[in-house]
Amino acid sequence: MSARSDSIGELAKEPSVLRRLLRSRSGALGLVIVAFYVTVAVLGLLQITPYPPTEQHRVDRLQGPSSQYYLGTDMFGRDLLSRLIKGSTNSLYVAFSCVAISSTLGTLIGTASAYIGGTFDNVMMRIMDIFFAFPAILLALLVVVILGRGLDKTIIAIAVVYTPIFARVARGPVLSVKEMEYITAARCIGMHHRRVVFFHVLPNTLAPLIVQVSLALSWSLLTEAGLSFLGLGIQPPEPSWGVMLSESQGISEIAPWLMIYPGLAIMLGVLGFNLLGDGLRDVLDPRMKRLR
Repeated sequence: MSARSDSIGELAKEPSVLRRLLRSRSGALGLVIVAFYVTVAVLGLLQITPYPPTEQHRVDRLQGPSSQYYLGTDMFGRDLLSRLIKGSTNSLYVAFSCVAISSTLGTLIGTASAYIGGTFDNVMMRIMDIFFAFPAILLALLVVVILGRGLDKTIIAIAVVYTPIFARVARGPVLSVKEMEYITAARCIGMHHRRVVFFHVLPNTLAPLIVQVSLALSWSLLTEAGLSFLGLGIQPPEPSWGVMLSESQGISEIAPWLMIYPGLAIMLGVLGFNLLGDGLRDVLDPRMKRLR
């Protein structure tokens, strides 16, 4: 009885995931950056910007940063700060949407493949290998060419690219978990396979998937910017960081702020999600003792 009480006391003293994440330098910095970007995206969603993002001030074209336009204006006289704020809304919407789709589909595919096993597992993994054979940006370009341009098409294209990654990440832990004693016991008492998977297998394989979600968000942000830069993602005049970089071509020498600020936004966003993923990996990995 005392041993049980001691174990319960140790669990009560165990720091929460958020607290351990904040103790990690990379995790804390990544969390701050991501929280800042989400806040800015919400401002863009609520249309809280200095000027309407598509409003043109022709007499103020290519103005440098000033007290009137904090980050300057573009070739049409549109306020760059307002477009960056609205662009964060569009870019993060694409990133979160495609990761939500790809993580759900990939987890279901990987879990079903590992749990069923046999021929089904071999066939599904060979299909995933076919997708892995294509570089991510080229596969996204292929999907966009087939489906067409636009926001929804961009989300589908990026989701297709990252679904095989989540399938692979989910498959590995399920292969080991499904052989454990408590899973065998659940089968022996006649529990339905669906209940076994959703109530016993998946909850014990979430740690690597959570880390993968954070890392996939950074890749999705970069892929969306690349597609928009090439004119195959979000379409002008709707702002996007990739679109803004594309529009700065040819005039970056006379208006360098048009290239610098969107580039910094993309770089810091990718950095934030990567740092958050590293921090989550350290916190959720039971072998990492240095944060406790």
